[in-house]
This record gives sequence, structure tokens and C-alpha cells, in this order.
Amino acid sequence: VACGSRAGMLAPPSRSPLPARPGHTDPPMLASLRSVFNHPGLRRFLVRLRVPLAIVAIAAAVPFLRREWLVAGFLVSMVGEFIQLWSFASLDKNSDLAIRGPYAMVRNPMYLGRFFIIFGFLMLLGNSWLLLAYTIVYWFYMDTRVEREEAHLKPIFGPRYEEYCAKVHRFIPGPPLAGQPVAYWNWKLFRQNNAAANLAGTLAVWAVVAAWLLLRS
Repeated sequence: VACGSRAGMLAPPSRSPLPARPGHTDPPMLASLRSVFNHPGLRRFLVRLRVPLAIVAIAAAVPFLRREWLVAGFLVSMVGEFIQLWSFASLDKNSDLAIRGPYAMVRNPMYLGRFFIIFGFLMLLGNSWLLLAYTIVYWFYMDTRVEREEAHLKPIFGPRYEEYCAKVHRFIPGPPLAGQPVAYWNWKLFRQNNAAANLAGTLAVWAVVAAWLLLRS
């Protein structure tokens, strides 16, 4: 099970808002932002409509895409895709804590990979302010979601989980966890987690975008 990763949970986390972190008080603005990202109704809405919303967003962005960013954006997106595929190939869902492969260096590699996949697509718009805004919004999305998931996982895995979380960063990769293989890739887990479908979906979107950019007059 991935520490802080919804993909590896034994059961879905509670939909109730996350309690305040002990000994920590956010400034009013940050507290307001957290309340938005933790709103159960908003989360349900976004989950149910995530595919149509993504299609609408892509369709709206297509006229503004810039061909000169195609190669750079694709490469950044593929870095994110590789992180996700590596995570899939290291994650044995509903079995135990995932602490091999990328999980030996960062607790939530799937979120990190998804960040770069989307970042690569947004690079095609050639707007640095948009990239900055996306980074800030995605950070709050990751932070609030992972807090909810970690609160759910702590009572399940107890001290072992807490020890892992104390040694490995949430989002910023650090030194590998001692005794755990980093160069790990299990093809059975890769297939079990439908990683090929994930890769095919990302490549399909890039193929459509590239064809439109290269063929338009």
C-alpha cells in the first residue's frame, strides 16, 4: 500500500473534513484554501465530472497551443509518465506498505508523476504565470488530499507506517530508504495496475495534440 496514495488504500478514506493538524494553525487565507480543497461536495463533483471537465479544458486550450513548445512539453510529460509507470510497477495494492522503487525516495510518487504529466501539456500554452498558478493549485490539491489519506492509513499500519512517513518525504524526493531497492520494476505489478492503459491514454492525447500542431496551417 502506498503511504499517502489513494491507489494503495485498503478502504476508501472518510469523506468528513480533515481535522486541524495538532500544534499547527494555518493563516486565515491558507485555512480558507484548505477548506475549499477539503469540501466533500466539491470533491464528489470533481471526481464524477473529471473526464468531461478535462475534455472541455483541452478543447478550450487547443486554439492557443504553441508548436515551439511541443518537444519540451512532451519530454516533461514523459518524465511524469515514467514516474507513474515506475510507481505502478512497484505497488502491490491491498498487500503491504509500498516502500520499494520510487516509494523508497518519496511517499507519493504517483501525485508527483501526475504533476509533471499535466505540467508538460500546460507548457504548450507558453504562459509562465499559468504554470505558476497550476503549481500552487496542484500543491494544495496534493497536500490536502494526502493529509486525508494519511489520517486514514495511520490506524491501519500503526508504528511501521509512522516510521516510514518520518523517514521519507511526502512530495520532494530524498535519499533512498535504507535497505529498500530503488531499481525495482515488477512486470506482474505493472500489468496488475493497468499501467499500459495509463501510458496509452497519455500517448494518445499527445498524438492528437502533436498532429493538430504539426498539420494546422
